[in-house]
Amino acid sequence: MANAIDPSASMAALFGSRVRRLRTAAGLTQAELGARTHVVGTRITQIERVSGAKPTLALARALDSVLGADNMLVELWPYVYRETYPDWSRKFMKYAEDAVTIREYAAHVVPGLLQTKGYARAVLSLDALLGSEEQLEERLTARMVRQERLDSPDRPELWVILDEAVLRRPIGGDTGMRDQLQRLLDAAALRHVIVQVLPFAQGGHEAMGGSLTVLTMPDGSHVAYTEGADFGQLIEEPTDVDRYKLIYDRLQAAALPPLMSLDMIRSAMKGNHHGTNVPSRSERRSLAQKQLQQPGGRQLRGGGRRVPDRRPRP
Repeated sequence: MANAIDPSASMAALFGSRVRRLRTAAGLTQAELGARTHVVGTRITQIERVSGAKPTLALARALDSVLGADNMLVELWPYVYRETYPDWSRKFMKYAEDAVTIREYAAHVVPGLLQTKGYARAVLSLDALLGSEEQLEERLTARMVRQERLDSPDRPELWVILDEAVLRRPIGGDTGMRDQLQRLLDAAALRHVIVQVLPFAQGGHEAMGGSLTVLTMPDGSHVAYTEGADFGQLIEEPTDVDRYKLIYDRLQAAALPPLMSLDMIRSAMKGNHHGTNVPSRSERRSLAQKQLQQPGGRQLRGGGRRVPDRRPRP
């Protein structure tokens, strides 16, 4: 067929080809499908030919329902939506999907991979450029889908360092914040997730401008990503990436060991927003040695770093 769209060209093309196939199987014209999903027939034409705006989440749900797609179109939608992001952003997300290790420092909010739905909604709703409730729902759905990789068979090792400000700034109300802090505690109990807190008492550091992520790829190479309030930058040049790897290593050394970090998270859950007593370096070393001696505990390297678990994943 001369006007056929190659479904492998993009996620939008795949979405359009699925809609066309389902519509044809249902014996519906484009106009009839448009009427049943409350859009004009030309909108269905645009989706099938990938010639107009990307489908909204609401339309994907309507198409799924009318065509009996068993949620297939809704599940495909976040990947279509992602194609609206800038090239560098999509490239970073592709790297993150393939990474075997994700190391992230968060200066202001909990990283997206560990956000509860309520917390994520509260954070996303703060965007001054947010146009509608529908747009908020679309962004929220896309974020929740990205979290699914943490439960997948090829899940990455995730190491998160949270600035203390992340724990002390209540976002989404008291109940929502407690739920989010509990989510951090639950995540830290998983074998493939490590959570540390960088306390205020450590003072200034090289990553204060925003968040920092360092990814380890299957071939052993690395990429880095920095993000502020209004910008993001993907770093691929090995020399530059090495500099950010060093910055992250220094953050790990300055942060509290995992067990102390969890104590600080629990303190924040109890409403103690006046901070906790931060142990001295010698006290931290002493605690790390005690953790090493605990039966069944995960080993810690010097400075409180945990030795990665090399046992096969279930």
